[in-house]
Amino acid sequence: MLSKLLKTTLLLLIVRPLILIVIGLNVRHRNRLPFEGPAMIVANHNSHIDTFVLLSLFPLRMVHIVRPVAAADYFLRNRFISWFSRKVIGIIPVARTATPSAGDPLSGCSEALERGEIILIYPEGSRGEPGRITEFKSGVAHLAERHPDVPVHPIFLHGTGKVLPKGEGALVPFFCDVFVGEQINWGGERKAFLEELRRELDDLAAEGKFPPWE
Repeated sequence: MLSKLLKTTLLLLIVRPLILIVIGLNVRHRNRLPFEGPAMIVANHNSHIDTFVLLSLFPLRMVHIVRPVAAADYFLRNRFISWFSRKVIGIIPVARTATPSAGDPLSGCSEALERGEIILIYPEGSRGEPGRITEFKSGVAHLAERHPDVPVHPIFLHGTGKVLPKGEGALVPFFCDVFVGEQINWGGERKAFLEELRRELDDLAAEGKFPPWE
């Protein structure tokens, strides 16, 4: 209950005013967003602010069931960051490298979906360069295979890499665009699923007709 209250308060008083007023956000095809779980949101990744942008897309009554997925090692570097990420933001930590001793790296994601939650996944695995989508890791395909009835919703984010560039700690006012794609369903083959997902994100990026990053 405390985690739900803290997350709602953070989004209401800090995140939403920051994104909607200071930065600015244009959402296209908002009607394609899932407003109940379970579901997977799959987006490109250029900045730490990506997660807050995605969380801001959902009604406050739903934010407690929207769970970002992130690399476990990053959030173990600092005790406060680890607590804040898990207990307030609701991060699901996933190990970058699977080892027998660590168990199933996707178990937290599976459990969240089984509870009817919405998880946010970045298939590139780490933050890339603004305006570029790098090769997808296979984790999202494995997860879709385990949960074939869970819908997958691709989202293309543009501008977040300028607002908070990789390696920087200060926000830069820069208008951001969010393109919500058509729902994708598991088709029975991992490679084909990843190709369809990448195709959808590329199509969403092309829809914006953005000039190349300088």
